[in-house]
Amino acid sequence: MKYSIPTTLVASLLLLAGCSDNGPTNSGVYLLLDTSGTYTKELTNAQKLVSVLLVKMDPNDSFAVARIDTGSFSEKDIITKVTFNDRPSEANRQKRHFRDSMNQFIKEVKPSKFTDITGGLLQAVEYLNEKGTGRKTILIYSDLKEELPEGYVRDIPFQLKGFDVIALNVTKLRSDNVDPREYMDRLEAWQRRIEEGGGSWRVINDMDRLERILKG
Repeated sequence: MKYSIPTTLVASLLLLAGCSDNGPTNSGVYLLLDTSGTYTKELTNAQKLVSVLLVKMDPNDSFAVARIDTGSFSEKDIITKVTFNDRPSEANRQKRHFRDSMNQFIKEVKPSKFTDITGGLLQAVEYLNEKGTGRKTILIYSDLKEELPEGYVRDIPFQLKGFDVIALNVTKLRSDNVDPREYMDRLEAWQRRIEEGGGSWRVINDMDRLERILKG
C-alpha cells in the first residue's frame, strides 16, 4: 500500500505550524518505539528519525521517546525526555544528551513479549497534556499489532482532541502476506480509535521520503 503525504503532515513533522494567538506556540512530540519480537531490528532507523527531529526542535519545545513493551502506561518506559532551553548552548547540550541516551538504549534493548500500544498512547497523552504545548504530535514506530498479557484492560476511549497521531514504518507481518486484509483491518481499526477520540490519524511507510521532508 502507498500513502500520500498531505501538506498538513509536513507542517506537523517539521514542527513549524503555529497555533492560535491566544495559546502557546511551542510544540510537543512523543515518539513511541515498538520493542516486541523482531521489530527491535527496525530501531536503528528510528535513531535516524530522532536525529532529524532534534535538528528541527525550537526553544521551549518538548520531546520524549518511550518504548512500547508489555505494560506501557508507565513513566518507566520513557527512555529520554527534554524541554529545550532558550539558550542555544544549553539546547545543544540537551540535544547531545538526548541522542546519547537513545544510542545507549538501542545498544541494550531486549525484545518484549507483548505490545501494549494503547498504554503507550495513554502515557503519551498524559505527558503532552502536562507539558501544555500548543501543538501535540504522537509518532508510533510499530507494526501496530497489539498483544496484551492476560488480565490487562485496554478497552479505554482516547481523549485526543488537538493531537496528531502518525504511524511510521508499519511493517507487514507474515500473516499479512497470507491475507492482506489483516494489515488493512489493523490500520483501519487504529484509525477508527484515534478519530473517535478526536485526534487526527496519518500513516507513512516510506521512511526515506519522510527523512527527505524533515531535512528540507
